[in-house]
Amino acid sequence: MTIKNNSFQLGIATDKKVPSKNQAENKACNANLPNSESNENLDFFIKEQDITYAGTHLTIDLWGASNLDNIELIRTTLKDCAITSGATILHDHLHHFTPNGGISGVIVLAESHISIHTWPERGFAALDIFMCGEAKPKKSIAILKQAFKPTNVLINDFKRGVTDE
Repeated sequence: MTIKNNSFQLGIATDKKVPSKNQAENKACNANLPNSESNENLDFFIKEQDITYAGTHLTIDLWGASNLDNIELIRTTLKDCAITSGATILHDHLHHFTPNGGISGVIVLAESHISIHTWPERGFAALDIFMCGEAKPKKSIAILKQAFKPTNVLINDFKRGVTDE
């Protein structure tokens, strides 16, 4: 087992490339990439300096937050996060729990996902934002702060799928 970026990474050896199940989603994921129309075989991994990886995964804890039981505000906020980050929204699904009003949900992106779980009775929300390609998930942070007005924010930033390329 190898530890990278404060996360555990278990490797499974394989020579196979996994083909895409949905070419339309691959096109959407790379709509903003140069020559995306001419190169359908892009793998959407990110290359920065000497690191190649699948995408950036942010875990965000909001403490002392408000509006955590407002399903329409949450839906709008998460969609704004995706759009501002340069991601392509494919689908959203949110569920409102009763009686405490907590909300769990996901915005499915061509570039991956944004998920949220809220505990309004504790003023706490846990979010995951994972994006590949040209998307910039860190642009979501300011939008979340404005919508939920947390008193404390804890952010973990992971590079997923780091390769030795």
